[in-house]
Amino acid sequence: MSEPCGDRPAFHEWTIHGRDNIEGGTVMLQETIGIMFDSRMYRGIPAGRTGQESLANYEQAAASYGLTPCFLRLEDIDSDQKTCLAYVKKEGRYVRERMPLPSVIHNRSLQLRRTEQHQITKLMLQGIQVFNVRNRYRKDHIHDMLHQDLALREHLPRAVKATPESLAYMMEQYDDLVIKPCSGSIGHGIMRVFERDGQWKLTCETKAARKGWATFRLSKGQLPSATLRRIFRHAYLIEERIPLVRYEGRPVDLRVSVQRGSDGLWGITGMFAKAAPAHTFVSNIAQGGKVMKLAEALGLGESGFDLARLEYRIGLVALRIAQNLAASLPHLADLGLDLGITRSGQIYFIECNGRDQRYGFRKAGMSEHWKATYSKPMAYGRLLLEQNSRIPRQPQTYDRRLY
Repeated sequence: MSEPCGDRPAFHEWTIHGRDNIEGGTVMLQETIGIMFDSRMYRGIPAGRTGQESLANYEQAAASYGLTPCFLRLEDIDSDQKTCLAYVKKEGRYVRERMPLPSVIHNRSLQLRRTEQHQITKLMLQGIQVFNVRNRYRKDHIHDMLHQDLALREHLPRAVKATPESLAYMMEQYDDLVIKPCSGSIGHGIMRVFERDGQWKLTCETKAARKGWATFRLSKGQLPSATLRRIFRHAYLIEERIPLVRYEGRPVDLRVSVQRGSDGLWGITGMFAKAAPAHTFVSNIAQGGKVMKLAEALGLGESGFDLARLEYRIGLVALRIAQNLAASLPHLADLGLDLGITRSGQIYFIECNGRDQRYGFRKAGMSEHWKATYSKPMAYGRLLLEQNSRIPRQPQTYDRRLY
């Protein structure tokens, strides 16, 4: 992939991180947009206890596009009557009321049961636009999709589905591996298997360790039988561990927010770095990862990286990934991609998050980017409302193998 040259602007110069602009100052009618939450988060709305989701950011972003957000659950939708029970903010408090079902809904919930999938399909066939309709996909199938793109193969670590044969093969080929559940999240269930001085070791989560993680020596270079049974009984992915850049000796990866905005096209909203805690190799914020700006993580005075050029290259890879996935996964509009960088500057794909936990930007001191991650989906929702009658229907087919 090419790098900026001549008078081509650097990545951070040609990407707009703030709110999308409303073209021509057109006055728009106030319309309602739905934000769909899981039950647990939904129940916390009256008290403002919605974890890391910012209702205020949704409201501020929606208002700038002439929208009023209503917060709802799938189980509170009456698809036959096209109504729903939803929370709307009125006079400073959240009121739950029955109202017409919004024609555009941004999905922030996990819909994993077959009955839920059928409900969503029914809504979409009735003309309700639900974007990010699915937000959890199996890691092995995401890897396979991206591997079909020749331009992305150089950015993919070697990965195979876990079997007794593939584990033996990968341990012959590499001395540092990551084994992760295909359907896991926030770093749970991930293991590292590596060789040092002729001795194989395993790092994994364990309740017996004070910090939740421990490293064990492997007898005869073999994983414990209980671990093997878990890996082979469920779907796991074995991946070569990329030698990532380090911050204070700890591996660092990036979270890149890739979203559709008011023009319907993919764009980079922002990126931040995550350093793994000292006691583990997993950088997830929920596991205690340290969040910071990319420049701080790289120690640019010492690393020799050109920040503008690096951001530009990261942006190209992230956009290519989003466009590739969107070609196979209907209604995708909001992604958080985990990417890694080696000391030589090679960029690798690590993981795709369909329900990006945006608060990392806030923790990194990037409040404008944090707000922009809420603004972009509202801008895209406005676009869907304006073009609703002209958008081709893409009925979601739920292939169980993907999830």
